[in-house]
Amino acid sequence: MAIISEYHIFLSDDPNVGLQTRLKDAITRAIWDRRFSPGDRLPATRALAQHLGISRITVSLAYDSLLSTGYIVSMPRSGFFVANDAPTRMEVSLPDRIDESARLDWSDRLGDIPPALGKQATPADWRSYKYPFIFGEPDIARFPVDDWRDCVRRGLGKRHFEQIAYDASDRDDPFLVEQIVRRSVSGRGVAATMDEVLVTAGAQNALWLTVQILFAGQGGDVAMEDPGYPELRNLLRQQGLTIHPVPVDRDGMIVDQIPQGVRAVFATPSHQAPTGATMSMARRRALLERAEAEDFVVIEDDYDYEMSYDSPALPALRSLDQRGRVIYIGSFSKSIFPGLRLGYLTADARVVEHARAVRTLSERHPPGLTQRTVAYFLSEGHYNSHSRRMRTRMARRNEVLRAALADHGLTPALSRATGGTTLWLLGPEGLDADALAGALREKSVLIEPGSAFYAREDAPKNRVRLGFATVETALISEGVGLIAETIREIS
Repeated sequence: MAIISEYHIFLSDDPNVGLQTRLKDAITRAIWDRRFSPGDRLPATRALAQHLGISRITVSLAYDSLLSTGYIVSMPRSGFFVANDAPTRMEVSLPDRIDESARLDWSDRLGDIPPALGKQATPADWRSYKYPFIFGEPDIARFPVDDWRDCVRRGLGKRHFEQIAYDASDRDDPFLVEQIVRRSVSGRGVAATMDEVLVTAGAQNALWLTVQILFAGQGGDVAMEDPGYPELRNLLRQQGLTIHPVPVDRDGMIVDQIPQGVRAVFATPSHQAPTGATMSMARRRALLERAEAEDFVVIEDDYDYEMSYDSPALPALRSLDQRGRVIYIGSFSKSIFPGLRLGYLTADARVVEHARAVRTLSERHPPGLTQRTVAYFLSEGHYNSHSRRMRTRMARRNEVLRAALADHGLTPALSRATGGTTLWLLGPEGLDADALAGALREKSVLIEPGSAFYAREDAPKNRVRLGFATVETALISEGVGLIAETIREIS
């Protein structure tokens, strides 16, 4: 047995980690690295606190945590000692390498990897760029973290712990479903009942469930916007469906160009992905009329309706639907933060019943704590307040971005925006946006080339989607200047 000196314990300087956690981790690593051995006595709490310049209670709490996890033991009137059976870092011994020819060839069994995230996917290191004109990431600096933490604590309270701890089978948190009915879809003019809502792991999961219950591997013809959401296109292809691309203009999907014989139409009416166009009322009614006349269903992806600058926003297709032909999909991933992975679908109760059954085959239900936290975030009004602040901020950034583009002679596809956090840019003829994106990375600028959003091989190369949720307002003009400069250099 050795006596461990307080001078042998060092704290990391990571300001994002609390002192108690840093002390606990320092002792844990020393035990893992065998610098502290079983039976060694740790410094007294008073001496260690004085040496590290922290409070004695912090040291005591760190020791208590190490006691509860079995790293140390306490002996009355003697102090704290490294436990004889303290957990150790597992030694990993790799098996001897065998000849590759003798290994199972998984490619024969798995086939080709299905297309998933494409060229428009956000690079993992996007935070290192000064001007990240990308879509899908939050303005996290303005998120009401304290309100969110309060909602998490309430969700973990004794009164509700059973709700999140027990296996809910295929059921959703009724508190969250109630809030979705009262505070989310009602804001889109949708009158839904509790049995017409299913909670999902984001909008992408809702789209996947919808495709499963509508087609179940049977094939068929579907229509979607072009340009459109690449992950949806990949999903439909992977399910063996025949996709009919339908062009869009400033009024959204051109309904007259939907071919006859389709079984479903996928649309983003609020803010068309990726152009940002809002489908006009005339086209919304025309789409529903065609759905009734030709017996197809409509899947409405309303992924970021909260970012509508106009008030009131145009009503959702689902709110205009009198025949139950629209499946409405919403998401909290864009309005709260994408790492949340929580969304919902609203449809006829029989559709929800089928989707619920299919959901149990993959995940049963989304995590209970996540559901309950979001329910509180909605019920306490934090969601509406946050969305209102974000709308104001995004509307301002949209104005600044448009003014900067005009100053440099660059042309947005839409003369005005009704909402959203992106802008569809029409570059000069002959511009290769993929080459532009590569050149801009060298200048710490990220953009999204538009070719990834088209279904056809001869997609126009001079389109660019510019997201502005993650670029500070004060940096937008400077970033646009670099974009314009680089266009001139490579054109």
